[in-house]
Amino acid sequence: MNIKKITVIGGGNLGTAIAKGLLKLKNFGAGDILITEKRQPRLRFLEENGFNVTGGPNNVAINNADIIIVAVKPQQVYEVLHEIKDDFDKNKQVLVSTVTGINLADLGKHMGTVPLVRIMPNTAIEILESMTCLSFANTSKSQEEAILHLFQQMGNAMVIQEELMAAVTVLGACGIAFALRFIRAATQGGIEIGFGAEVSQLIAAQTVKGAAQLLLENNSHPEREIDKVTTPQGITISGLNEMEHQGFSSALIKGLITSYNKLEKMQANGN
Repeated sequence: MNIKKITVIGGGNLGTAIAKGLLKLKNFGAGDILITEKRQPRLRFLEENGFNVTGGPNNVAINNADIIIVAVKPQQVYEVLHEIKDDFDKNKQVLVSTVTGINLADLGKHMGTVPLVRIMPNTAIEILESMTCLSFANTSKSQEEAILHLFQQMGNAMVIQEELMAAVTVLGACGIAFALRFIRAATQGGIEIGFGAEVSQLIAAQTVKGAAQLLLENNSHPEREIDKVTTPQGITISGLNEMEHQGFSSALIKGLITSYNKLEKMQANGN
């Protein structure tokens, strides 16, 4: 499969982030990515920022696309599918959904037997640093390889069993917010011990970036890297132990589980 044209239905935060990421790849230009958006203020914002956009209709917007990425809210997805169903070419096009809680079977019920991909990226996709997980249905090997390669260019990407999509939504997509909250807290602590806000945030953010790269490049366990910077009766272990006494790891795990349980409940109730 050769991906030359992409339509992104939904110009919200995630749809825009995906478009930004795609435009950073050398094989796409501004005319190759079309964003559809019905909200006029958002449409103007996207136009002013140089995106190729349209207010619809969606069934016309998908005509020349090789893949159609649906990046709307769960309560909007079936309306979108109804709009595009009759004009979707299952022999040439692939439907890619980012919609939380809507599984491949749900998509198939509305679209029929067409090539489907469910993905869960995060907003770091706009800077080509996303962790994106994918699941496929009714797709050829060529389509799967091409789409996996596309998202691998925008960070890291892997194929998972669809039943794990709720878990990766929490760990990978919500996880961006959890990591940013840690950086915010570290920044505030840095201010309290003497740094200005901008310098404190820079130090905290770069330190987290470096910590992540250590794990990715060394393929090591966090505790192994922690051991390298903790010495007997040292200041690092003292700080770590105090954080654990205050429930640091427990709070993070409980937060992940709370988000996961809420998502499961939403899915059980039909969003």
